[in-house]
Amino acid sequence: PKPSSAASDVYKRQVLLSSIKSIWLYPMIVDFRKQLDGLIVIIVDALDKDPSSGDLFIFRNRSGNKLKCVYFDGRCFWLLYCRLEKGRFKLPEPGTAVWELSHNEMQWLFSGINFMKQKVKKFDKIEYFY
Repeated sequence: PKPSSAASDVYKRQVLLSSIKSIWLYPMIVDFRKQLDGLIVIIVDALDKDPSSGDLFIFRNRSGNKLKCVYFDGRCFWLLYCRLEKGRFKLPEPGTAVWELSHNEMQWLFSGINFMKQKVKKFDKIEYFY
């Protein structure tokens, strides 16, 4: 049986996300008329990063309801675009330092959760197994 469209989308997202090395959120407001080449210039000049590194680079618009992501999968560049129909993403103030996000923080960001206030629960070390 063929998987549902929603299940297929989740699978594709998991495959993409599993190969990402680091995730960088550029906190400055970006003119969203910029396409892939313009964003690559920001990655190289402003972030001093290698756009072909396998890292994911996230950019925001002025109103905070749109994100663009740049990713290189080893063969080609991807330009991903995410737009909220209602509300805004929970983003740091423009002008703050560049954020390196964990995979959890990225998922929270895309889900509309304030990733800056979330904490991953650390589990105590198990000492006895019987």
